[in-house]
Amino acid sequence: MTADERLAWLRLARTEQVGPVTFEQLIGRYGSASAVLDVLPDLARRGGRDRPLKTPTPDEARRELAAGEAIGARLLCSADLEFPRLLGVLDPPPPLIWVIGDIALAARPTAAIVGARIASAAGQRFARGLAAQLGEAGVTVVSGLARGIDGAAHEGALPTGTIAVLGGGADDIYPPDHAALHARIAAEGAIISESPPGYRAQARDFPRRNRIISGLSLAVVVVEAEMRSGSLITARLAAEQGREVLAVPGSPLDPRAKGTNDLIRQGAALCEGLDDVMRALREASVREPDRPWSGPGVADEDVDPLRERLAELVSVTPVSRDELVRAVGAPAPLVLAALTELALAGRVELLPGGMVAAG
Repeated sequence: MTADERLAWLRLARTEQVGPVTFEQLIGRYGSASAVLDVLPDLARRGGRDRPLKTPTPDEARRELAAGEAIGARLLCSADLEFPRLLGVLDPPPPLIWVIGDIALAARPTAAIVGARIASAAGQRFARGLAAQLGEAGVTVVSGLARGIDGAAHEGALPTGTIAVLGGGADDIYPPDHAALHARIAAEGAIISESPPGYRAQARDFPRRNRIISGLSLAVVVVEAEMRSGSLITARLAAEQGREVLAVPGSPLDPRAKGTNDLIRQGAALCEGLDDVMRALREASVREPDRPWSGPGVADEDVDPLRERLAELVSVTPVSRDELVRAVGAPAPLVLAALTELALAGRVELLPGGMVAAG
């Protein structure tokens, strides 16, 4: 990728209304980020948008690149050879990530260990010990640098290499008392973030971070989790991504065991230690999805009749793209091109897993 195309890739990824699904469809249709930026205003207008999209200027994108360089981070685009394979096969992959440290750790067998922030001493001891054993077995441990189970997992895996995925920028240390842990992971492991350097995480950023945690991992182990827990979101995302999900059972008297016990009830594998995780890793298989690209050669005049028909069919209840293709009786590339233009206008939302909802 040339320097100019990398800059265009960053600008497109940071453009208003361009999420991972829309980004992938646009690249598939036009072939490069530079080509997409040339036609983006017209695509949004055709989709029904009445004001310009907010797209970073080249200078603004260069400032983000400089900010990343200042903290020792590298920008990896999903088209780069170094981009983690497990992230690259997601449907869709994140367009880009910032990395501090050794991204080669993601090429080893990987397992996430996640759980409650307000974790029990026993839960933290289990997570720390399991992470240490996994590291000694050649497995890279992935987690989210949060208090409790996440922090314990990182500590256990530090000697062998661990990956921390952040909701804020790669330099956003949260919680602040994990500053020393953040520094050690940056020096001895890897820190990954989709967000720009300097960005401070907000609540809405953590589900996106959780998708990266599960996406980097062949298996996800939940140690402790209450019923309304971000760790359960990570487990659900892992299942949707075709990854192995394991849960550590606990006392029915402890609220932190309700989420893990419920996962087991729903079919997650029971985890009592290293052997269970290694068995799951041996059984794990990840294949690249058959993505229905828009593809080159989609003519605007063929897309025109579909936009309003599709806008009428979409509601707040997500529906699959395949169902919309059947409903309008048009080829999938044309339907996807029309949906992408509606997404740029904010009229629909293209969701991971091939789902579409009203914007």
